[in-house]
Order: sequence, then C-alpha cells, then structure tokens
Amino acid sequence: MSTDPHSHLSGIAAFVHSVDFGSFTAAAAGMGLSKSAVAKNVARLEDRIGARLLDRTTRRLGLTAEGRTYYESCLKVLAELSNAEALLASRRQEVSGLLRVSLPVSFGPRWVMPVLLDVVRRHSGLDLDISFTDRHVDLVEDGVDLVVRLGRPGDMASLIGRKIGTQRSLLCASPTYLDTRGRPRTPADVTGHDCIVYARDGRALPWVLLDEAGKHVSVRVRPRHTVSHGEALRQAALAGAGLAYLSTWLAAPDLRAGRLEAVLTAAGVDDMPIHVLWPKARDMTPKVRVVVDALVRGFLPVPPWDRSED
Repeated sequence: MSTDPHSHLSGIAAFVHSVDFGSFTAAAAGMGLSKSAVAKNVARLEDRIGARLLDRTTRRLGLTAEGRTYYESCLKVLAELSNAEALLASRRQEVSGLLRVSLPVSFGPRWVMPVLLDVVRRHSGLDLDISFTDRHVDLVEDGVDLVVRLGRPGDMASLIGRKIGTQRSLLCASPTYLDTRGRPRTPADVTGHDCIVYARDGRALPWVLLDEAGKHVSVRVRPRHTVSHGEALRQAALAGAGLAYLSTWLAAPDLRAGRLEAVLTAAGVDDMPIHVLWPKARDMTPKVRVVVDALVRGFLPVPPWDRSED
C-alpha cells in the first residue's frame, strides 16, 4: 500500500474525474493524462483503501456502494482544498500580515515612520515590526522584508530597490559659534575649527566637500567631538560645540528657523542616494508594494524636509 500523499491525491482526483466524466477516456482528456494513467491511479487508490470503488464495463463506469460513500466524501475534501486555495490567493492580494522593516536610527523615526503609520491607518490588517540601525543589515539572514538605506546601497546582487531621494549635506554651526570663531571661506579653513564628527563602528567618517573647481575633496579634520548618532550631532551643533556636517533632512528646520547657519554652501554634496530595498528572492507582496509606493509618493519629487515647515 502506497503511503505517498501525492499518489493518494492523484488517485482521488482520477477517481472523481472518472465518475464525473463517466469513463477513463473522458477523464483522461479532462485531466491531460493518458487513459492508462487514470486507470492505474484509480486502481492504486482502491488498493490503498481496500475497497472496490467502481464497477467497470466495456461501456461505462458505475459506482459501487462503497464507491458512492467515498465519492461524496471526496467531493467534500476537494471543496475544502479549493476553498483553502482561494483563501490563500485572496490573502496574497490583501495588504495584511506582518511586515519587518529596518530603518536608519535618526532618519527613520523622523521621516519614514509618518509614512508607515499612514499606510497602517489605511490598511488595518497590516502589522509592523520596525528596527532601527545604521549598519547594513542582511535582509535574508536577518529576516527583514524592507529596508531604507542612506548612501550607497551596497551589494545589490540579492536585492531589488527603488531610489526614493537624494540627501544633501552641509557644514553647519550655531550663529553664536560662528560669530565667535569666524566663518570658514574655503574647505581648507575648516581644519582650524572645532569639529563635531559622526563616527561609525568607532571610526570618524571624513567630510567630503566640493572644492572651487567642483571636485570632491575629502577633508580629514581632527574631531573635537565624535558622536555615533545623527540627532546627537545636531544637538551638539545647536549647543555651539562647533562645526558639524549635517544632512539637510536633519538640519532643515533649524536652518529655516535660524538656529543653525550653513557655511561653504557651494561645497555641500548632494549626491548621496536614499533607497528602499527588498530581497530579490521574494515576490513583491502587496504589503511590500503598498509601502514602497507610499515612500515614492512621500519623498518624490521634492523630499518632505525641503517642503515642510518647522
């Protein structure tokens, strides 16, 4: 007796089709199989359950008493399977379930969270699991569905992505600090200032500016202070601790309000992309698609920090 569930289901399908079509020949045509394959599947099924289900004559097939009972049960089972498949298919089209998202520590709460919460308000079946980190997470290994990444996206071999914006960075300081220490006129002047530098994994990142010819130059300053959190960098600049190289998404409200002042604005770099990424190996489910579409609408063509008011 076969214990293969696939063989069992094949036998049930062959049996039900044979009864419905009235012959092995017609059942075979409906199933896209040979007549002998259908007959063998039914025979294996009878052998498996230890009962004769069909009376076979040269002209027609007829149900035995056991066959009629089994046929009615099979119809119920197949109906349940069909309903289950339809339910799963409908759920694949619904924006529902758990979505795991990884966001940058400072950028995520300020600019991405409002978009995600708006999506959740519109789709009550969607649940979020949001983590915050500035490291490049491995989406497959870490079980993440979606990540927003600042700067170069990294290895895209296993990822699909959409660019949702570009971040511009400027040298900023409080007006009080600049009134006291002076305003730098060239990138070289920066080295004479107190500098607050962002550090990642214990390493202070260089400042990349544009020189008078419009070329990128890496300015390696000796930091007065190093911090590993963008919001802390902003707070230090607001407190007058020195010059800070801030993204406009972080500094824009303070620049508009006059709490911070940008210097060497022509030297600011605006070619750092912002991407939303998801694993290539997974289908783009409705819940991923609706969030990606919301981020594209929310960040393009003008990013929210360039159009929002303080």
